Amino acid sequence: MVKRELYLDKLIKWIDQPVIKIISGVRRSGKSYLLQMLQNVLLERGIKKDHIIFVNFELLENDHLRSFEKLHSYIKAMKADQSETFYVFIDEVQNCIGWERAAASLLADGGYDLYLTGSNAQMLSGDLATHIAGRYIEVEVYPLTFREYRKFSDVKVSKDRSVEDLFNEYLRYGGFPGLNTVIDDDEARRQYLKGIRNTVILKDTIQRHQIRDVGILERVLLYIFDNVGQIFSAKKVTDYLKSIGIKASLEAVTSYIKALEDSMIIHAAPRYDIKGKRLMQRLEKYFLCDLGLRYADIGFRNNDISQLLENVVYMELRSRGYTVYVGKEGTKEVDFIAELKDRRLYIQVCYLLASEEVIMREYGSLMSIRDAYPKIVLSMDYLPVGIKDGILHQYLPDFLLEKNKMNLFQP
Repeated sequence: MVKRELYLDKLIKWIDQPVIKIISGVRRSGKSYLLQMLQNVLLERGIKKDHIIFVNFELLENDHLRSFEKLHSYIKAMKADQSETFYVFIDEVQNCIGWERAAASLLADGGYDLYLTGSNAQMLSGDLATHIAGRYIEVEVYPLTFREYRKFSDVKVSKDRSVEDLFNEYLRYGGFPGLNTVIDDDEARRQYLKGIRNTVILKDTIQRHQIRDVGILERVLLYIFDNVGQIFSAKKVTDYLKSIGIKASLEAVTSYIKALEDSMIIHAAPRYDIKGKRLMQRLEKYFLCDLGLRYADIGFRNNDISQLLENVVYMELRSRGYTVYVGKEGTKEVDFIAELKDRRLYIQVCYLLASEEVIMREYGSLMSIRDAYPKIVLSMDYLPVGIKDGILHQYLPDFLLEKNKMNLFQP
């Protein structure tokens, strides 16, 4: 079993602490796998196996526990020794109506260490959060980063496989952890990814949000797949649907986009005016939680390589804990502004710095920023193009593998 230290280390610090541990993320991103690893850590520390309670709401046998009263009673009955701590793991907890009431009660009782997973970005918003406000921490789990993907792949393939070959595979199939259990066949992998896509759309989007016009939702998702990393608005989608003969109101399209965000299949990167030091209220960009979902629907297109690279870098930054914006400096665009605590990074992403014109375009956007925060250009050029006004250049796979110059980009 390959450990996902990125998340496991965060959770280990909270073992036996009196807060609820919430692990969120899109389906099949590895949340259940992470719960298994945590249970192994507990067993290695000498915790008795019968002191670990596990409820998986993906299993039909647990359907009778889908109310907070029944879930609470079941867990209470499982705790044979009232004097010792029991460790409670609940997978896909959002499938239990009123789960937060059961969790809050168990926490208040004492003697329970709670770990819950969910596939809904809104599970901790609004009224739900009031029951456990200030008594939980959240760890968001994403599909494999390229660094993790390389580790997982080394279990299955020979280590002399080139980094570039592996990265091209990652760009195509993405990083859902279960992909390595699928035979090394394009059609088999594509079918596996379609299965994930369909499960997320059905269970976490259509059913949860009671969407009636599934056809329009599918068209909206395809539009996002096709325009990943492009300046985006609900009106653009509405106009596109109209152009192909589909009538949909702006309000409906907006609600469908929000539903896809809630299912964690897409993420919005707001635009930030660097000079004005303010968030802009419209024209954000959307990125996919994993490029494999796109490949399952529309395949791989060489002309979209720049968009795909941006998506990979965006998700890498999110996985490292950064809040990510799309930057605007006057009339120039900055691909990413990444912030973590008191750190800020400016990043440009491109395929190849193939001409002086391209170099000046990519470096120029960063050169116009007058503050002293680190700036970097990432591309698929293996040899450094150079340093201009303190702006670093790096081979993009090296950045993803955390071979980062001067450790400027470590969280």
